[in-house]
Amino acid sequence: MIRSMTGFARRERQGPWGTLSCELRTVNHRYLEITLRLPEELRGLDNEARQLLASGLRRGKVDANIYLKPAPGMQRALELDTQLVDQLAARLDEVRARISDPAPVSPMELLRWPGVIREAEQDVTPVLTAALELLREALHDLNDSRAREGQRIRELLLARCATIREHARAVKARLPEISQRVRERIKERITQLGITPDNDRLEQELVMYAYKMDVDEELDRLAGHLDEVEAALASTEPAGRRLDFLMQELNREANTLSSKSQDAETTKAAVDMKVAIEQMREQIQNVE
Repeated sequence: MIRSMTGFARRERQGPWGTLSCELRTVNHRYLEITLRLPEELRGLDNEARQLLASGLRRGKVDANIYLKPAPGMQRALELDTQLVDQLAARLDEVRARISDPAPVSPMELLRWPGVIREAEQDVTPVLTAALELLREALHDLNDSRAREGQRIRELLLARCATIREHARAVKARLPEISQRVRERIKERITQLGITPDNDRLEQELVMYAYKMDVDEELDRLAGHLDEVEAALASTEPAGRRLDFLMQELNREANTLSSKSQDAETTKAAVDMKVAIEQMREQIQNVE
């Protein structure tokens, strides 16, 4: 299945803990690069969330954000360590007994002492479970979106393949005509020089010249590469890197065809092929 590397998905759900929302954005990238942002309450999800994203995505730059808006009254409660406060108060009394005219100690100064106030422990399992499930749903939506875009890209690539095949068939059909035209052109130039050629030698030279200008192999390899492209587009495996390689091979054959061209029509066909290949290459940059 061809999937685009560009996509967006957003999911939201509510519960007794408040409102969770998840946003996923992906753009094209050579490898898989995940940037994950979690609220402090969900830090424990970091490893599982990354594993989940990596299991559903192969390539692309991923921005994953999960937000938590606590329900009213669900803010974390503060607890006072009364034992520590009693110890601090006792130590203060000892200090006052040893110095004269001690300055009063504000209760706020005691509250600032490390450990005097701490956040009450809460069971975060329900919200962690809900957040992970929400991420899974958003990832499913994201891949659906990427698959739809991938199908559009697939159709564009198949259309370009058909265009290149059409140009190749036209060139192949004209090869006998081009070969005959080349032979006549060479003979005409010899005649203009007023030379009587050795027919056997002339035929040998014409055969060698035709061999150097022959593009049958290039057209056959071009057709083979197009077969590989279509097979990759029909595969269920990610094909972005393979398609990128095949574009290089197609471009190589089109360049050779252009360099061997002996007439304007073949040159134009080769140029049109290269334009179509470049259009395909640009689309493939966004294929997973």
